[in-house]
Amino acid sequence: MRHIHAAGILVTRGNPIESFLLLRHHNRWDLPKGHCDEGETELQCALRELREETGIAQADIELDRDFRFTIEYDVDSKRFGERCHKTVAYFLARLVRDVTITPTEHAGYQWFAWQPPHHIQQQTVDPLLAAVERHLADS
Repeated sequence: MRHIHAAGILVTRGNPIESFLLLRHHNRWDLPKGHCDEGETELQCALRELREETGIAQADIELDRDFRFTIEYDVDSKRFGERCHKTVAYFLARLVRDVTITPTEHAGYQWFAWQPPHHIQQQTVDPLLAAVERHLADS
């Protein structure tokens, strides 16, 4: 089975967190993320995808260098036309200035209130948010 590597960033507002950004796909909420290009690190991929999908630049965020969360699952890949095993690395960032969100590949976006526990999307979003909650409690 082909293995796909992807990366994304959970963007938050407020310190402590008040809200977080999700993008609207046709049938679910998800994070800005995408496939890693050859020779690209996970963080480089995540920052590139964030900029491409939302217009948020690296200068607009502050990364939490102590947080990295990965999740693995099988997916029917449109890109490869076959069932693939996917590993996604997620990073955590906080907006440091107001930005205009410009979704380019999604139907829209929404800032969700930070009110754990979250029940938004069971496969990827909820486990990530639970990991962020644990990380914040340990910090």
